[in-house]
Amino acid sequence: MSRRPPPKDRPPKDRPTDRRDDRRDDRRPRDARAAPAQGGRSESPRGPFRPAAADVVTLYGAHAVREALTGGRRKLLSLYATETALPRIADLARTAGLEPRLVDARELTRHLGEEAVHQGLLLEARPLPEADIADIETKSGVVLALDQITDPHNVGAILRTACAYGVDALIVTERHSPEFTGVLAKAASGALEHVTIVSVVNLARALDQLRDRGYSVIGLDSEGAAPIETIPLSTPLALVLGAEGKGLRRLTRERCDGVARLDLPGPIRSLNVSNACAATLTVVHMRLRARQD
Repeated sequence: MSRRPPPKDRPPKDRPTDRRDDRRDDRRPRDARAAPAQGGRSESPRGPFRPAAADVVTLYGAHAVREALTGGRRKLLSLYATETALPRIADLARTAGLEPRLVDARELTRHLGEEAVHQGLLLEARPLPEADIADIETKSGVVLALDQITDPHNVGAILRTACAYGVDALIVTERHSPEFTGVLAKAASGALEHVTIVSVVNLARALDQLRDRGYSVIGLDSEGAAPIETIPLSTPLALVLGAEGKGLRRLTRERCDGVARLDLPGPIRSLNVSNACAATLTVVHMRLRARQD
């Protein structure tokens, strides 16, 4: 797979960028960028752990660590485990060629921050391989595109749902999207190791590329013209989710073949974006399966 980039010399937030998608040779993978401290953690190394670095990803929590150990998609560096957690991971670590280092739970908490639910496990690894749109392998025929969704908990939950429904890829923007490490990986509960992540400079241009490859592009918005239950659906299909509050940006909306909504019967007419994604994928999965039958 090809490389996935991080930004270089960002333009100001409100200034559009005209950099071309193919200018990718000097960028580092998104989950390789040094993430800011979480939960008050100092950037200086503590205990036996590696300091923050562009080529080191920190994963913690039972599911995230287990799937990274068995996924075979990244190079594994060091595994840290508490005495309580070690028996649950020892065999997988041995198979992966790692010798776990025993640490105290308080060391993990100091390193990761008080809010990190590490479950006694921390893995240091290299970033995932980068991917381009051309690398997407069609299986379910469905991809998700996120239009500047920035909250790592939401993106992690979306990734977990995408994995559960066999989505072929998750497309995100370089700017205004979270790092694929730490809290996002924990929220994804291991799904990060199974879903292809494609990071693009310009989402509108990426949607054009998908359309050129035969995808129909459907945006999701609470003010969509028709319910997702009734809008025509076929594969390959790209579903586009907008950020909470802002929704789909103008250029993104213009690239959509249609904009659909979730018709909700209750007094609350909108959902958190990760919940909306789960509901939408449920409807889409059932409709596409019915077409096959």
